Amino acid sequence: MTDSVSAGGMHRVLARRLTMVVVALTIIAPFSIDTYLPSLPDIAHEFNASQFYLQQTLSFYLIAFAAMTLVYGPLSDTFGRRNVVLVSAAIYVVTSIGCALAPNAHALLMLRIGQGLSASGGLVVSRAIIRDSFSGAAAQRVMSRMMLMFAVAPAIAPIIGGWLHDAFGWRSVFWFMAALGAVVWCLVALLLRETLPVADRHPGHPRAIALAYWRALSERRFMTMIVTIALVFGGLFLYIAGSPTILYRDLGYGAQDFGRMFVPIVLGLMAGAVVSGRMAGQYTHGQAVAVGFSVMLAAALVNIALSVLVPPSAIAVITPVSIYASGMALAMPNLSLLAFELLPRNRGLASAIQSFTQTAFCAVVAGLFVPALVGHIAWFAFGMLTLTLLALVVWWSTRASP
Repeated sequence: MTDSVSAGGMHRVLARRLTMVVVALTIIAPFSIDTYLPSLPDIAHEFNASQFYLQQTLSFYLIAFAAMTLVYGPLSDTFGRRNVVLVSAAIYVVTSIGCALAPNAHALLMLRIGQGLSASGGLVVSRAIIRDSFSGAAAQRVMSRMMLMFAVAPAIAPIIGGWLHDAFGWRSVFWFMAALGAVVWCLVALLLRETLPVADRHPGHPRAIALAYWRALSERRFMTMIVTIALVFGGLFLYIAGSPTILYRDLGYGAQDFGRMFVPIVLGLMAGAVVSGRMAGQYTHGQAVAVGFSVMLAAALVNIALSVLVPPSAIAVITPVSIYASGMALAMPNLSLLAFELLPRNRGLASAIQSFTQTAFCAVVAGLFVPALVGHIAWFAFGMLTLTLLALVVWWSTRASP
């Protein structure tokens, strides 16, 4: 009996360590996206570059991030999760230091691409680690925590970035990213054991990888769930990528006021993650997704009504976005688990496809949608509703298929 209790306690300790490592791996990518947003006007001024050019440091980062996810997933299926994460985190630290020392806008753009090429490793592999190590309700709870941090980090990052910018200037933001990457590397090196046994690894031959991708891309239900995830997150990312315009122009705030917008979003995400964790084991993944969509659709409709009928204010703009975030935090973990169940022997590759699709769509949102919608705050609300309805249609098509 004592041995059983001790074994159970040891298992819980290992599970907590693994969860902590997964969460740490998850936050690198969103922190790299949003921490420097409050600094964009000052960076443009120092380098004498246009706002449009500096906006591409976000878009090209996302494109590089998305492209490299397709590489990290199969690599982790071939060489193991731990090795891939250690290498990608080390490269991330080096490129972040380069951004902090960038002499001009062109160098910053190139180094941001380097950040994107390296930051995607942790996010892709962390999802695969969860499916390697957990199943059932436990997997849903850990995935909910990971999704919470992936969604909360973009909300917290601009707040930290604004503080650092006001106190030490924009270059301190990239020094912070380098330090964050170093901490994550140390956590992986000290706490993460390899979760993919050698016997379960796949050949690293390009033809074998290409065949595995073809099979995954041909799985209709898997791909429709992946597209649903991208559309759902895009509805929130519209406001994250457009936050400098919304805060500075529409609400009249400054760099130190990003918390006014993002703290309520964080609270909404936390509420959704808590509900998702409590629903684990009591409701099916499909039922949890349906509840999440109900919340997101209601929030998007309220958002349009307020943006059209009420002058822009913190309450009118931010409240419906926070409610949308809670529904998203409820739906996304369950969508991911449903998708991964369809490819149980290629979890790294499945995670890579999800990350690529989601990040590539975020690049489109940042590079095309946000510049097209900045004319009026109501256009952001219509953009959110459009993406929500598209996601709902795609999800219904998934549920209707055999």
